[in-house]
Amino acid sequence: MRIKFPSKFEKLLRFIKYQFFPKTLFFRTMLLIFVPLIFVQVVSIYAFFDSSWSKIGKRMSDNLVGDMAMLISLHEEFPQSIDKIQKLAEDDLDIHFAYIPDSKEISVLESYYNSKIVTGFLENALKKSFPSATSNVYLNDKASSGESNLTVFIDSSLGGLYKFSTSSKNVFSTSTFGFMAWMIGSGLLLFVVAALFLRVQVRSIAELAQSAEDFGKGIDNKEFKPYGSLEVRRAGIAFIKMKERIQRQISERTNMLAGVSHDLRTPLTRMKLQLAMTKESTEREEFLQDISEMEKMLDGYLAFVSGEEGESSSFIDVNEMILSIINKFRNTKAMIRYATNDQVSAIQGREQGLKRALTNVISNAFNYGQTVSVSLESNNRKMEIKIDDDGPGIPEDKREEVFKAFYRIDDSRNKETGGVGLGLSIAKDVVTSHGGKIELQDSPLGGLRVLISIPL
Repeated sequence: MRIKFPSKFEKLLRFIKYQFFPKTLFFRTMLLIFVPLIFVQVVSIYAFFDSSWSKIGKRMSDNLVGDMAMLISLHEEFPQSIDKIQKLAEDDLDIHFAYIPDSKEISVLESYYNSKIVTGFLENALKKSFPSATSNVYLNDKASSGESNLTVFIDSSLGGLYKFSTSSKNVFSTSTFGFMAWMIGSGLLLFVVAALFLRVQVRSIAELAQSAEDFGKGIDNKEFKPYGSLEVRRAGIAFIKMKERIQRQISERTNMLAGVSHDLRTPLTRMKLQLAMTKESTEREEFLQDISEMEKMLDGYLAFVSGEEGESSSFIDVNEMILSIINKFRNTKAMIRYATNDQVSAIQGREQGLKRALTNVISNAFNYGQTVSVSLESNNRKMEIKIDDDGPGIPEDKREEVFKAFYRIDDSRNKETGGVGLGLSIAKDVVTSHGGKIELQDSPLGGLRVLISIPL
């Protein structure tokens, strides 16, 4: 069930989808993996910081400040026992304790800094335990974490300063970074494994699509072998079986039509021989004309249904092909124009089939027009061939019908030109088999424009 949103919101969603969402299956699937993975990582780290890390940090800071408060109380009560208090602090509490009666005796602390991540809970605990005293916390970045790299100064009610030196491990749990490193490392490992596995699956689908596209263009890719997941292999095997059935049907159709051609030509030849031995008459000439027309129809029908069966694919220079076709019409009375942008003009396809299609279209332009213009434009994506003439053109409502086999707009005109209504049908069949399309439009010359687009 699809949820319906207001039209403006639907347009916004479509805009976001087409502008920001990835287009390929690989990146869309990786997005489905990556976004939940990041969400889980963020939630887990936040939950850890909000519960375990904060509780542990507060508890360790409270314990350290409690030890400091006890040492200060002992010193204030027994100031003459400073040595014993210092030994107690070092042996049992891992704290270097000192009392500085004159603040001027404090030396400048070098290479010290403050980090709220490490000392934040400690500062809060100091303010809570010593609200009326001034306290300062410093970290030594040159000392290792196991040494006394944490120094705390607290005002004394006796007029001096208390100095405490200890390890930052007493207020900060290094397992925090270990936990974060484990979360991020495991997430990256999962991402890499998923990317490598998905890449194999997507590559198999891409090869299947390429093989299907090559088959549509008449290129027989025999190297394709299905692999990947079960569903992808099944799709690949189904495609191979479908291709074999289509090729078998085309081959059987071609063989059948070859037999029909032989069977039909034999009686037509006998009829022509019998007529050759009869006296010349009007009826005899009309009969010969009907036989000749039947042979043309038979040849055109066989050319249409057989297509390019058996012709292998190769690289074709379309520019040279068009020039060779146009040169055949140089002696006609029609004016010829040809232009090209001198870009990519080579494509992979069936040379004879493509030449037949272009010859049909260009010859139609010469048959019905006095001025013919042919242009070839191409880029890295597609090739466009435009054939314009100044003839009578084709009505817009019949431009789809003319691509049907044996369709004639004007029977008398087709008889004059010798056509049987198969020229555009053959052209469309050839262009479509190369993955392209053919369209009929109004020509700037006043007649018909045939636009052929073939992807590169």
